[in-house]
Amino acid sequence: MRNGEVLEVSKSSVKHKLVFAYYITGHGFGHATRVVEVARHLIAAGHDVHLVTGAPEFVFTSEIQSPRLFIRKVLLDCGAVQADALTVDRLASLQKYSETAVAPRASILATEVEWLNSIKADLVISDVVPVACRAAADAGIRSVCVTNFSWDFIYAEYVMVAGYHHRSIVWQIAEDYSHCEFLIRLPGYCPMPAFRDVIDVPLVVRRLHKSRTEVRKELGIGEDVKLVIFNFGGQPAGWNLKEEYLPAGWLCLVCGASANQELPSNFIRLAKDAYTPDLMAASDCMLGKIGYGTVSEALAYRLPFVFVRRDYFNEEPFLRNMLEYYQGGVEMIRRDLLTGHWAAYLERAISLKPCYEGGINGGEVAARILQDTAIGKNYASDKLSGARRLRDAIVLGYQMQRAPGRDADIPEWYALAEDEFGLRTGSPSAEISEKSSLSTTYVQEFEILHGDHHGLPDTMNFLRSLARLDTEFDLGKNPEKRKMRERIAAAGIFNWEEDIFVARAPGRLDVMGGIADYSGSMVLQMPIREACHVAVQRTHPNKQKIWKHAQARQLAKGQEITPILQIVSYGSELSNRGPTFDMDIADLMDGEQPMSYDKAQKFFAQDPSQKWAAYVAGTILVLMTELGVRFDDGISILVSSAVPEGKGVSSSAALEVASMSALAAAHGLNITPRDLALLCQKVENHIVGAPCGVMDQMTSACGEANKLLAMVCQPAEVLGLVTIPNHIRFWGLDSGIRHSIGGADYGSVRIGSFMGRKMIKYIASSFSRSSSGAKPSQQINGINPDDIEEDGFELFEDESSLDYLCNLAPHRYESIYSKRLPESILGETFLEKYSGHNDSVTVIDPECSYGVKAPTCHPIYENFRVKAFKALLPAESSNDQLSTLGELMYQCHHSYGACGLGSDGTDRLVQLVQEIQHSKRSKSENGTLFGAKITGGGSGGSVCVIGRNCLRSSEQILEIQQRYKAATGYMPFIFEGSSPGAGKFGYLKIRRRFHPTQN
Repeated sequence: MRNGEVLEVSKSSVKHKLVFAYYITGHGFGHATRVVEVARHLIAAGHDVHLVTGAPEFVFTSEIQSPRLFIRKVLLDCGAVQADALTVDRLASLQKYSETAVAPRASILATEVEWLNSIKADLVISDVVPVACRAAADAGIRSVCVTNFSWDFIYAEYVMVAGYHHRSIVWQIAEDYSHCEFLIRLPGYCPMPAFRDVIDVPLVVRRLHKSRTEVRKELGIGEDVKLVIFNFGGQPAGWNLKEEYLPAGWLCLVCGASANQELPSNFIRLAKDAYTPDLMAASDCMLGKIGYGTVSEALAYRLPFVFVRRDYFNEEPFLRNMLEYYQGGVEMIRRDLLTGHWAAYLERAISLKPCYEGGINGGEVAARILQDTAIGKNYASDKLSGARRLRDAIVLGYQMQRAPGRDADIPEWYALAEDEFGLRTGSPSAEISEKSSLSTTYVQEFEILHGDHHGLPDTMNFLRSLARLDTEFDLGKNPEKRKMRERIAAAGIFNWEEDIFVARAPGRLDVMGGIADYSGSMVLQMPIREACHVAVQRTHPNKQKIWKHAQARQLAKGQEITPILQIVSYGSELSNRGPTFDMDIADLMDGEQPMSYDKAQKFFAQDPSQKWAAYVAGTILVLMTELGVRFDDGISILVSSAVPEGKGVSSSAALEVASMSALAAAHGLNITPRDLALLCQKVENHIVGAPCGVMDQMTSACGEANKLLAMVCQPAEVLGLVTIPNHIRFWGLDSGIRHSIGGADYGSVRIGSFMGRKMIKYIASSFSRSSSGAKPSQQINGINPDDIEEDGFELFEDESSLDYLCNLAPHRYESIYSKRLPESILGETFLEKYSGHNDSVTVIDPECSYGVKAPTCHPIYENFRVKAFKALLPAESSNDQLSTLGELMYQCHHSYGACGLGSDGTDRLVQLVQEIQHSKRSKSENGTLFGAKITGGGSGGSVCVIGRNCLRSSEQILEIQQRYKAATGYMPFIFEGSSPGAGKFGYLKIRRRFHPTQN
């Protein structure tokens, strides 16, 4: 179906009246407003439309006055629950959905089947209520979905935060959608793997009733007045709009203002039932949050849109990219929205020239397709079964990262954006085949005053990107090419007359040790090829180039120019975060002292789209706090990371280490790699708020290429670098399931292990107190004191002050403590008996039940496995050696699963390795792959595979990659190769050899 094709829905096309049951999700007005257009055309063709909705009736009746419209006020799903106008509460969304759609599911289905039969529905339409599709199937009625996103995709990320508790929600939603015959897909769509038969239609937008001139005349606003429509669908509680928020000569139309909210004279309150399309067409720009309704109508009426990001709603990046692709969007920082620094954004918006020229008759087109379907036309194919759609949906539904090369339907406008991101220096696909050419063409544009690029292709590519910033990405020099905001922003922060400091830090592959690091285990970690580059420039405030909105913010404060921190992060669109961040460096101070870590954590967490900046700006605060460094110059930072996020290869540690390394170099600080890693751990633990151990930062800072960093995490003692034998090779395979170290499961397991340590110390203490000759006559915890030798009491005394869980020998754990630890315990019960668990970076929830035995057992045995692994590595090459190393990895993997840190995807990958290892062909070839395990924090991410260093092993890794894709629809990324840590790389101090000519 071509987007511009116009189809009439006429009464003559069918011989009798049809009955449509149209279900509307409870999330936002955007769904209701687009349903209005489709329903209007169906009613105009002579059909009955029954709307099942929780939205106010006026949304529909203001556009459709017809006896053929029936409104049934029922809410069958809750959408995304919002804590405020800009913030989605992920856990509350899942809990509310459980209450609304899961708990009463049986009665909902029975009621809907009965109702559908009572109205004699010919077709069920869903936008995009999952249970409607299942109810239609149970009633024997065909169903079609009309949407730009599906709830399995939206809720998938929420499930990763909630852990296993709500996983069944996504599975159930995907299964419900699989009963739908096909999808009518709207522009700006997300990947929707539950649907395999798809028809694309143009934008669905409401029609205009009045002209711009008519609306302005009714409002008494002349053409010389600049008008912005404030369209939020709800405003932050207690928020007062102020006159100074608008530039002189501007007025603002306010949608959704409460009746008791006082508005200044340059703000005009609109009635709740005001018809916003006419008001949008009469305005010069719009300020609001992104949703389908606002974006589609802004594009249709070519209205520049100043938007503020919402948190945790995964539909938004796709709509945002479409908006910006057609040059219709300006992003406003939430901080500036709430503090009223609007002027710079509004003035930028009215300079835009939105260029959307596609069709806007999607309502008419969709109505015709629905009518034809109701009278028996078949748009669906039989090539893919519902079971196959469901299987794909489950795996792809959890695949939340938006990265080049994923196997999902991506619209042309989004694919173009991804192709451009593929050019970024941080992209894993940005390989450089001709190193010498890069060295001569781009490296020579900079004078290297200190350091060496070590011939690393990604470093030379990063220098190349710096050299191109103000040339290829100059709007004036290449106007026909759509520009990436990130490049434009980066080009505007560097002063080419000043020195730039560049640092590089790799991600890591967790070979052995993983989550046992916070319990003091030995770990073996390999720095990977993919790395993060950070460029830092310090400039006197009077010479610093700052963005217009930052300049306007300082002028509004009535102060002299003070040092500003400006950060640009490449690849932001691929992970739904803001591409830029800026703040006054003075804001990191609280009077004469640096801001507290707790206060900083709250500061960065208040806008989740910019929370990533905590990893970078947090390094400045840690240097202030721990080393007493004062920052009197402005700081400009460019971040470009090829370490993929959410894959369990420590993208956050690479970012922290690279940032602190570059900042230290720029400010003349001499920090050892070990100390730098410990400082970076403080950033992650106390400012970001992720309870990680230290192995990630240590590997990124202290690792060396093609060697395993061996260290004991008590707290961070490097034992040395273990050369990987020539006959052994390690690979990483990404499962496609997003891993988050801040997730509930990781934190719960960590808490459980610290609880176990506290219990072990308590048991041991009860015996050590009796070691001075006054042995009790009764058993303690099931042990008769008379059976204990004197030196046994000494062991108990040592164990009563156990500093790290991993210092407990496995045989002692098995013989004394294992059977005395509970499988799990309620937080409240633990606190009543033990008062606390002595972990400074996690907090026990009294109402939560924590596993104890498995999280306690894992690090004790993992420490033993790591020591055995390290001892076996240098042994003579043999199948026995490789098989034993592999077996240790398998044991580690299954121990993760016992802790609750497994995942479907990583289990499947490990199973595929096992299948290949034990196949007849592998046995006849003396084996090539020998073991695999989940890495890092678990609950998704990647697996590490060990094998023989030969061509056949690489072929088998590719075979696993293809088999995983065939089973799940997702093509795993392969991590192979290694590179030096930040300490080995050092830093580059560079200066531009010449100043680029200007037009």
